[in-house]
Amino acid sequence: MGSIGRYIFRTTLGAFLVVLVSVTTLMWMTQALRNIDLITNQGQSLFVFIGITGLIIPLLILLIAPIALMIAIAHVLNKLGNDSELIVMNAAGMPPWRVFRPFFAAALVVSLLVAVIAVYISPKCLRDLRTWSTQVRTDIVTNSLQPGRFLVLDGNLTLHIRDRRPNGQLVGIMVDDQRDRKERMTILAPYGDILVNERGTYLVLEKGTVQRQETGQRDPTFVRFDQHAFDLSRLSFSSQGLRYSVQERFFWELYSPPPGDSLYAEQPGQFRAELHNRLVAPLYPLAFLVVTFAYLGAPRTTRQSRALSLVTAITVAAALRGIGFVGMLAGAQNPAALAVPYVALIATLILGYWGIARGLIIEPPAFVVRAINAIIEGYQRRTAALSGATP
Repeated sequence: MGSIGRYIFRTTLGAFLVVLVSVTTLMWMTQALRNIDLITNQGQSLFVFIGITGLIIPLLILLIAPIALMIAIAHVLNKLGNDSELIVMNAAGMPPWRVFRPFFAAALVVSLLVAVIAVYISPKCLRDLRTWSTQVRTDIVTNSLQPGRFLVLDGNLTLHIRDRRPNGQLVGIMVDDQRDRKERMTILAPYGDILVNERGTYLVLEKGTVQRQETGQRDPTFVRFDQHAFDLSRLSFSSQGLRYSVQERFFWELYSPPPGDSLYAEQPGQFRAELHNRLVAPLYPLAFLVVTFAYLGAPRTTRQSRALSLVTAITVAAALRGIGFVGMLAGAQNPAALAVPYVALIATLILGYWGIARGLIIEPPAFVVRAINAIIEGYQRRTAALSGATP
């Protein structure tokens, strides 16, 4: 790769990173706002909020990277065309593949990035996201049980503490348990501590009273205690009960699910579709490269507009990605539909190779150009008429 190739390679990767970071940040912010209750309701710190919501970034990169690469390639080709560099290189006898080579190297880098994310990074982050968010939302001992707040859990269990001392001891504890329809139990204690061991999580209360009110009985019964352990294990986080979704499975788990996997027994088609979705994911950057270069890579004069070719390239890429989504969705029910994305990608690569090798200037059909020009001219006439009618 010569100096021109290195220049194109650096410029393409630089533009790709700018677009990728910008779009990913914007998409991350829209997703993060959905979990703002981690701060407002759950009392979590900003660090925890950013950490939890940031785990979705690899999945966003997986979806955005091919599009960002296409935008970067279109930008570089448009820059080379506006500066007449493509015309000069063509006049100097440089074949189209010489210009295509640095773009192909950049696309390979992006494809490898997408492959690594699809195989390991994305499912690993999604697993951590589920584990961390579940822990934050369900662990009342460390997060939700706040002084002065009545916390309702399991529908019929209410907890309240007056204060929490610096050493972690709870002060002024009230537990109202109505989960048993036959009996209502209310526990009052001046002090208590949280005990966590291999058996579970317990609220150990000291020198309090237990009031039991049986259904149908008028008078309650009171019991004084020096120490009483109230089981909170069902309300605390346990990773053993988590069942990871299809998107959260590693590639090898999709290829060979563990024996006795209940989710695989319920949704074998989803496992198959997700496996093929990850297999074709690294091919999209290469396909988008071929489409973009086939439409914009040929040298043109300054009088030949690239706008329609760019719009057509975007349309073809969007259609290609849409075919992939539809094929994977349908493939969950019909295995034959999984071949559709492969056929579309192979056809795109072959036709794009043919167009690039011949150095063709691919433009939209004449009737499309005429229709677009007619729309533009009609809009200009209406705008001019309105401007002339305005005093």
